[in-house]
Amino acid sequence: MSTPTSAPVAGDRGFAVAGNRRDTPATVSTFDLDAAWELNPKVALRPEPFGALLYHFGTRKLSFLKNLTVVGIVRSLAEHADAEAALAVAGIEAAERALYVQALTALADSGMIVRR
Repeated sequence: MSTPTSAPVAGDRGFAVAGNRRDTPATVSTFDLDAAWELNPKVALRPEPFGALLYHFGTRKLSFLKNLTVVGIVRSLAEHADAEAALAVAGIEAAERALYVQALTALADSGMIVRR
């Protein structure tokens, strides 16, 4: 699998979050790759040519996923025993791993994905 042309991280480098943003940084958490995750039932994922839009009906947050691999991983989380398996099936190599874990961490911190 090739490295994504836009890195799936928070901000303007491939994984962007917009909408009800706060000016203060969110609390940084450690993403548990050994846990079972899924798209939050309160979140709608709408595919777009650039990736996908995520809308959280509870918080009214809108997120843009600008990386098709991240979209695929998010969609597949519920099908796997844990996030580690979802990354493995997506073919994420060790060199790319930190970027994808960072993207999943941002999605978990914003409530877009939740533990099962």
